[in-house]
Amino acid sequence: MASLRWGGLAARALHIFSANRQPRDYTLSDYSQNTLAAAKALQEWYEWSSGTWNTTGWWNSANCLQVLVDWASLSRRDADSIGISDIIANTFNKAQTQSVTVRKTISGRGHTTSTYQFDAHLAKRGFNEFLNNYYDDEGWWALALIRSWDVTREQAYLNMAERIFQDMHNGTDNVCGGGIWWSKDRDYKNAIANELYLSVAASLANRVENKKGDYLEIAENTWAWFKKSGMINQDNLINDGLRIESDGSCVNNGLPTWSYNQGVVLGGLVEMHRATGNKTFLDEALKIAEAAIKKLQDEDGIIREVDRCEPDCGKDGPQFKGIFVRNLKYLYAWVERDVLKEAVRKNADSIWSKNRNDQNQLGISWGGPPEAGEGPTAATHSGAMDVLVAAIAA
Repeated sequence: MASLRWGGLAARALHIFSANRQPRDYTLSDYSQNTLAAAKALQEWYEWSSGTWNTTGWWNSANCLQVLVDWASLSRRDADSIGISDIIANTFNKAQTQSVTVRKTISGRGHTTSTYQFDAHLAKRGFNEFLNNYYDDEGWWALALIRSWDVTREQAYLNMAERIFQDMHNGTDNVCGGGIWWSKDRDYKNAIANELYLSVAASLANRVENKKGDYLEIAENTWAWFKKSGMINQDNLINDGLRIESDGSCVNNGLPTWSYNQGVVLGGLVEMHRATGNKTFLDEALKIAEAAIKKLQDEDGIIREVDRCEPDCGKDGPQFKGIFVRNLKYLYAWVERDVLKEAVRKNADSIWSKNRNDQNQLGISWGGPPEAGEGPTAATHSGAMDVLVAAIAA
């Protein structure tokens, strides 16, 4: 595979290649063809021996899987042409056996960096299957496996998602009045872990009929707690998490309103609406979605990370925006608002016209050029591919 770092004449030539593309009016057929090309490019990073994607981390690989299965739910014939069922099965069988160590840090700017080591000689994660020390990592795999069940009806995937959720459930307590911890170190309650916990619970409620009541109760209680926690600010945006004060009280920590924190909750609320028929959940989701689009779009309508960190958004940040748009897609399936559709299509068009290299690899800056930062990786590419998939549905 070609180097992911660009320099000299190659970089200048590639910049001209991407910059000279002119935006055009894309059709549904175009979006489908573009997404198929992007899926093939993503699989150039896939490692069959490990069931994960090179150039990115453990939780990111779960999101690589999810963008593929979401695409399969819309374009099954195209997905079958790259062997989607085999990819899902291989990822399920191989990824959970990997020897992985992980360390997460939060920078002064609020960027989270997950440092992973994959090595056959390292000690295992210390946990079985898709579990590790971070509940948010587990949640990503649970959601990806639930969506894998949606397109295959392979019961093993749904069963595994339930086992993952049980481990997540063990991470809840009454500190801050409820909610799940970010990690098993129990030193931070943040938005993303709780949004994933809510979303997995609500998703299982819609798929495990004999436990629907139990899962739905957890989802409803989590959402009620989340709204009272203080993480949703006065602008209807969700900050990163809570700060535990010396007296035991918990307050919004004021860290950035990362795009994925505005996204995962949307999918969870859509699943809660599916389970209950209660339109209030959609209204609440739309309020967050509209506020987030307004905050994240630049003057050209291109979605950027909230701190405009592109092209250097740390190790985890490159995936965030795609997760946000993925969940806009879930919301749009129930609430066909022009503001959602326009955000998806404008960014999909820009990505394909300005953020694609000659190998159909997609970078972190959706307004281009694709070689910005370290150039395309499986994380930047799969995040941008989420937008292409959403455009098929919009």
